[in-house]
Amino acid sequence: MGDPGGIGPEVLAAALRGGAAEGARVVIYGPARAMGDQRWPVVHALDDVPVDAAVAVCQLDDADIADDGAPFERAATARGGAISHRQVLHAIDATKLPAGHPARADAICTAPISKAAWVAAGLAEHPGHTELLAQRLGAPRYAMAFVSQPLLVALATAHVPLRRVPEVLTTARVAEVIELAGKLCKDLGIDKPRIVVAGLNPHAGEGGALGDEDDAIIAPAVAEAQDRGFEVTGPLPGDTVFRDARRPGGEFDIVVAMYHDQALAPLKLVAFDHAVNITLGLGVPRTSPDHGTAFGIAGRGVADAGSMAAALQLAARLASNRSASTS
Repeated sequence: MGDPGGIGPEVLAAALRGGAAEGARVVIYGPARAMGDQRWPVVHALDDVPVDAAVAVCQLDDADIADDGAPFERAATARGGAISHRQVLHAIDATKLPAGHPARADAICTAPISKAAWVAAGLAEHPGHTELLAQRLGAPRYAMAFVSQPLLVALATAHVPLRRVPEVLTTARVAEVIELAGKLCKDLGIDKPRIVVAGLNPHAGEGGALGDEDDAIIAPAVAEAQDRGFEVTGPLPGDTVFRDARRPGGEFDIVVAMYHDQALAPLKLVAFDHAVNITLGLGVPRTSPDHGTAFGIAGRGVADAGSMAAALQLAARLASNRSASTS
């Protein structure tokens, strides 16, 4: 359920009450009282998760920090960080349970956490969900992506300071994300994805006049992917490429962006209330809403549950698709 002091618990409850996970069984990890007035069964052991309940809350930390009775602060605190971090680990463990176990998870949907709270709790090894999930699930290749009706985007770099992006960007990494982006499209039912790669520099470097990374790093990755059969174009200027990929009717199906805000600024402009964060390359689908903890409005009942609902729906859809493809 994310940070118990943020909007995660309330948008999760609202999305579920609205039928966002219809047809799926949902097990929520975290302190039940953070979700307010709800009547879903609450259990305290994985073996006790009811198989006949569409939604159940699994509260595994009663004797520790998760349910000690103190109010959850609407701020980035060490307590909130420790609770939210622990629930992600519970969800990861649930994906490793044997088939047929009542708590076995076929997908993970994460509500927002606070990176500052994780740091305050001494849990700074991973900057966010994406990196923690990739490590614990043993994913050597992974990437952050976002799914919405108007735009699909995948990121070559994610939680990296802007000044360091040119340092960490490599031809191999861009080629890897092109491949992961193509697989995402196919998981979503796009059989012949048209991929476009955004340039790093203004005007995609303008032939080297505005930086040489586009020609030296990104273009070879595009050529390599083309040689492997991908329908991919680029690098193209980042100030126009998202317009050309806007659905329906766009020239491209997905954009591979070079850094976080290059992708997230246009995405949140056109799809803030229903975009979904997805981690590519994991052994199980993982989704999340595209917003943060919003401590400033938490508990007031005004948070929009649209992105959380879309994240639940996409997690269920991807899990079902994977099950169908292996049966």
